[in-house]
Amino acid sequence: MRCPSCNSLDTQVKDSRPTEDSAVIRRRRVCIACNFRFTTFERVQLRELTVIKRNGRRVPFDRDKLVRSLQISLRKRPVDPERVEKMVSAIVRELESGGEAEVSSEAIGEIVMEHLRQLDDVAYVRFASVYRNFREAKDFEAVLGELSGEEDARVTALRK
Repeated sequence: MRCPSCNSLDTQVKDSRPTEDSAVIRRRRVCIACNFRFTTFERVQLRELTVIKRNGRRVPFDRDKLVRSLQISLRKRPVDPERVEKMVSAIVRELESGGEAEVSSEAIGEIVMEHLRQLDDVAYVRFASVYRNFREAKDFEAVLGELSGEEDARVTALRK
């Protein structure tokens, strides 16, 4: 592992431990050259995924990009970061186990919206507004109508 401070390849693992859900291993490392300490995370990767963008370009799937887009949607929302990490892991697992090495950005967006809808309604609407390229207020009204319709159905089902 390359040292982020001096770029030396001579680093040593000092401590390894699994995260709470045992899906990731956290490693504390030290650079032998400059003595800089840093943390890395190791995850299981079932397959290399390629994202097919709307313009046809193919780029490698980037988990960090997914996390950043979710953080933007969830900014100032009362959602525990641990729940977000579990959601990201579930999304990646779903993509990797889908059987395809190439996934369209539209398919990824739909999966993310599915998970966000269950996590936080405001974040869902924020993400949908960018993903679906909302241009007018009626676009927001349509999504809010979907959400309130689902809520009405849930309340009706609970009353029965």
